[in-house]
Amino acid sequence: MAFRFLGFKFLLNFSKPNHHLPSISSLIPFHQSISSSLHPPSNSSHLNENLILRQISEILPLPTSKTPKPEPESKSVDGFLSPEDKLRGIFLQKLKGKAAIEQALSSVCIDVNVDVIGKVLNYGNLGGEAMVMFFNWALKQPMVDNDVGTYHVIVKALGRRKFFIFMMQVLNEMKLNGIKADLFMLSIVIDSFVNAGHVSKAIQVFGNLDDFGLNRDTEALNVLLSCLCRRAHVGAAASVFNSMKGKVTFNAATYNVVVGGWSKLGKVDEIERVMKEMEVEGFAPDFDTFAFFLEGLGRAGRIDEAVEVFGSLKEKDTATYNAMIFNFISIGDLDGCMKYYNGMLSDNCEPNIDTYTRMITAFLRTRKVADALLIFDEMLRKGVVPPTGTITSFIKQLCSYGPPYAAMMIYKKTRKLECKISIEAYKILLMRLSKFGKCGTLLSVWQDMQECGYSSDVEVYEYIISGLYNIGQLENAVLVMEEALRKGFCPSRLVYSKLSNKLLASNLTERAYRLFLKIKHARSLKNARSYWRDNGWHF
Repeated sequence: MAFRFLGFKFLLNFSKPNHHLPSISSLIPFHQSISSSLHPPSNSSHLNENLILRQISEILPLPTSKTPKPEPESKSVDGFLSPEDKLRGIFLQKLKGKAAIEQALSSVCIDVNVDVIGKVLNYGNLGGEAMVMFFNWALKQPMVDNDVGTYHVIVKALGRRKFFIFMMQVLNEMKLNGIKADLFMLSIVIDSFVNAGHVSKAIQVFGNLDDFGLNRDTEALNVLLSCLCRRAHVGAAASVFNSMKGKVTFNAATYNVVVGGWSKLGKVDEIERVMKEMEVEGFAPDFDTFAFFLEGLGRAGRIDEAVEVFGSLKEKDTATYNAMIFNFISIGDLDGCMKYYNGMLSDNCEPNIDTYTRMITAFLRTRKVADALLIFDEMLRKGVVPPTGTITSFIKQLCSYGPPYAAMMIYKKTRKLECKISIEAYKILLMRLSKFGKCGTLLSVWQDMQECGYSSDVEVYEYIISGLYNIGQLENAVLVMEEALRKGFCPSRLVYSKLSNKLLASNLTERAYRLFLKIKHARSLKNARSYWRDNGWHF
């Protein structure tokens, strides 16, 4: 039985696919050796297994060394992260001590400038202490200027997140370093307190301007009043305005700020009272004053009076025309809006970006796309270039209903002017084009997005994959999904299931199975990354 077991064991090893099948001639000595081993001398009472194994190894030598494969190039584990993510990731490591954190920040080997500082501080979820520590380290870098402009970034970031203790600490350090604050810094500090609801603290900051190295003059008062009125704290602004009479010299801008605050609330009586005080003090109402007055009448629903006041004006400018245009837009009278717009052009008053933005938005809201496109073309002809946020709002409204033809027209025209398109606008276009099966345009917009420096995320890949399999390009959809998986993105189960079902329906079973294996592996990696992040690591 032992002999049979040994022979069966050899046959199992011989049948493995890792060894090459020997030739018939090579098996003859092997058979003789086995026969001699299976018939030992009569004086031997047991089988010499070592001899048999040694003879087997001589006939079928096993490879002892393998050809070394070239090692892949070593890549940094955080190579896929942006510079700001790498710097923020240092604080996720929970290092102890300021020296250890600064050493880790220096080891990242990134050229730190003001833009990188802003991205680190304005995004993510760093605490106040971590933000201040990073900023102090960044000030030591060669490409960062130690001036008030750099301090604007940290103070605004701290104020936005309501880290007021750290914000005041940074301001004290700025003063100790001999850097004098400016009016923009004052507006950041006051607006941060007002936005958080700490109106009394904002007024207290104005009372302690000596701590900032600023004078309590007209310009500083106008900054305080503007911040209060912009955040709808007009009552507090009026109280400060009344309390500062005789203490601080007023100018026309001071009165206009208060009038503008009351106009947003439609308080016509208060507007008229402030305008009378303005005339008593020797300041004649200017175009901005009348524009605020007309806007206040419109918000109060007194359009007829606004028309009369506008008609009584001897001279008009863009601000007063804008007020009347906005009033008619607010009541939904687009014909009246166009009437005053044409009157603006006939009086040689150039429309500004606010004029065009309000009018185009009003036409898009009422789904008068043709009129909106005409106004948009006229805006571009006059050299008024819309900012990125305005372009995004136009595309978003157009893609909320109907095919994306009009949205693509606005996109192409702004691209010709080399306007910057936001990543949000690109995603909206890709989503809409994917839904309507415009595959060629979809891929063209995707290429433009990559040329603009935007990287594709999982949302972009899902739109591309959906657009491809909706028109039957399954192979291309699989290739795009595989590219997404190689970059570490795992599309949603809905997108994968739709693509897999279409592959199976097209009798591409093998392709669907290979894709299933890759998706399974990608989901395991995604779950692992989620586990790492839950435990405080960002890779």
